[in-house]
Amino acid sequence: MTHNISDYVNAWFNDHRSEVIGWRRHIHRYPEISNNEVLTTSYIAGVLESYGISVHQFPQTGLMADLGPDTEAGRLAFRADIDALPLQEVTGLECTSVNAGVCHACGHDVHTTVVMGTACALADYDREHGLEFGVRFIFQPAEEVWVGGATDVIEWGALEGVNSIYAIHVEPKLRVGRIGVRAGAITSATDVVDLKITGPGGHTSRPHLTADVVYALGKVITELPGLLSRRVDPRSGTVWVVGQVNAGYAPNAMPETGALSGTMRTADIAIWRKMPELTEQTIAEILAPTGCEHELNYHRGVPPVLNDDASTALLSAAASAIDPQAVVQAPQSSGGEDFSWYLEHVPGSMARLGCWSGEGEQHDLHMGDLTVDERAIGVGVKLFGSVAQQFGEAN
Repeated sequence: MTHNISDYVNAWFNDHRSEVIGWRRHIHRYPEISNNEVLTTSYIAGVLESYGISVHQFPQTGLMADLGPDTEAGRLAFRADIDALPLQEVTGLECTSVNAGVCHACGHDVHTTVVMGTACALADYDREHGLEFGVRFIFQPAEEVWVGGATDVIEWGALEGVNSIYAIHVEPKLRVGRIGVRAGAITSATDVVDLKITGPGGHTSRPHLTADVVYALGKVITELPGLLSRRVDPRSGTVWVVGQVNAGYAPNAMPETGALSGTMRTADIAIWRKMPELTEQTIAEILAPTGCEHELNYHRGVPPVLNDDASTALLSAAASAIDPQAVVQAPQSSGGEDFSWYLEHVPGSMARLGCWSGEGEQHDLHMGDLTVDERAIGVGVKLFGSVAQQFGEAN
């Protein structure tokens, strides 16, 4: 390539810093929950179109946009998630959410702004120098709901002609300027398990004449985690945790029904694929001596985000090219992320984007007091510019 894309994007962001930060503050101020991102979609489209970028809006909310030519190598893709959470913001920031009970407590406003900035910078580069490869920008709705909007976006053709895909996720435990990379599983699969147990019911003075639903629930709660730990590789990070239990209505009455709900998480995709059958089999064995009947509803969530080795190496090289001290090893998270669905179809990688200022409290994701250091936006835009440079050199 005649002109260095990374250098161009760096200079572009330095010239447009205030404008880009303004985009983030607008999106932060007007958050919208999953599948309702109407104004957010319109705002993103308006910004991109002001830079001469043609957009393709998805059937409901969200959009994608392409730059550069179609080539045999396929397109480089960047993905942002655009939805907010049903939480009340308590940060007290000047750009605090004006929508009661809704806020960007997972950093999607930052993700969206980073991809917007990358798109606009590359659009200017394309006009001045001409991109030699294609780039796609995906602004995905509904990441925060089961099973994630990524499946719809893929069905709508967002990955057609894509060679590889990249994303970032803010990390409030990581100092701004740091970029966490990790080959393999960086998040976990996340499924929900609902179990209903039934029996004849009866009086607590005569437990031998009936089946004890509460006792059966207790057996599942205490024995299932231990048995699963002996039936799957302990290195897989497979964890089953109960979050809800309901049974009974009186201290001296044995109920006819009881129910529990919990989550099953694992970083091993092979284990994830066999967990419904294994969970059903193990629960049936636990309950067999109790005389109770059961009904299991195993709800598939998302697979783990499995960062491709080559894509992660490119991402790491791109980050190092910006700042040799930027790259750190990202920990494997037990949280779920629907970026994983894209990686079921094309190779790619997700990085952790440090957003802690280095001073004061480290806030957590999905909390109403989450604050991010806006310098992270520039780091993200420059990272993706460097990814584009690396991709162009490799293709």
